[in-house]
Amino acid sequence: MRSAPAAGLLPLLLGLRLLLGGGAAAQYSSDLCNWKGSGLTHESHKKDVEQVYLRCSEGSIEWMYPTGALIVNLRPNTSPASYKHLTVCIKPFKDSAGANIYLEKTGELKLLVRDGDRSPSKVYCFSYDQGGLFVEATPQQDISRKITGFQYELMSKGVASDLHTVSAPCRPCSDTEVLLAVCTSDFVIRGSIQDVTNEAEEQESIIHVGVNKLYRQKSKVFQLTGESGNWRGQIKTLLECGVKPGDGDFLFTGRMHFGEARLGCAPRFKDFQRMYKEAKDKGLNPCEIGPD
Repeated sequence: MRSAPAAGLLPLLLGLRLLLGGGAAAQYSSDLCNWKGSGLTHESHKKDVEQVYLRCSEGSIEWMYPTGALIVNLRPNTSPASYKHLTVCIKPFKDSAGANIYLEKTGELKLLVRDGDRSPSKVYCFSYDQGGLFVEATPQQDISRKITGFQYELMSKGVASDLHTVSAPCRPCSDTEVLLAVCTSDFVIRGSIQDVTNEAEEQESIIHVGVNKLYRQKSKVFQLTGESGNWRGQIKTLLECGVKPGDGDFLFTGRMHFGEARLGCAPRFKDFQRMYKEAKDKGLNPCEIGPD
């Protein structure tokens, strides 16, 4: 079901169709991953529609004093044939305000994020072929304090499904899932749960992990801390999963998502050792990793 265009949006839609026809110059970001601009560059009597082109798999948009509209074109440096396998996720900044964010396809709009939605840490995901992003400024008495901003990520549909699964998100992983996670995750560590912080408003739990062995990490989430030289880090998961501090080591795996480590499979380490040995004895382990 598509949302009806807001009042004042019709002239922007006409401009949108002209732009899609190639009738305007594009405004390129400085580094092709992140864009930062200002509505104050528009003439006061015009409702301009500005094109933004980004060619990275992740980055951000920051639009100060929003007026008119932005068309955000995400064009990753991959073959266009692979676009249909991509999922786009956006995460609005905490204090983002001043514009609605729509999905746009062939001139039709579907509301994605309403101006003023203060859902903390909410992430909005959609298939790449569902359309592009159309960001329209809302009427404001005073735009001087308004900044519309969000982070974006493009990922394969399989990864996105893992991060945003709605069916049994807290269920234990099977042996096969654990062994695949060891090979494909953004981070793989052996560690223990030092503490758990529950954030009721965001419906998330932060797991404070003491690291005994670091097998792999894509970003520097786990770092040496203090004079003791111990490795520590934080992993986020859903509050409903009910994670609690406890004894023993676990094998923590997961994905990086908007700069945060998100929990994937996390069997007890002794169970992982058993899985790994059984698979290796049968020649079925999908990749090599030192299980000790």
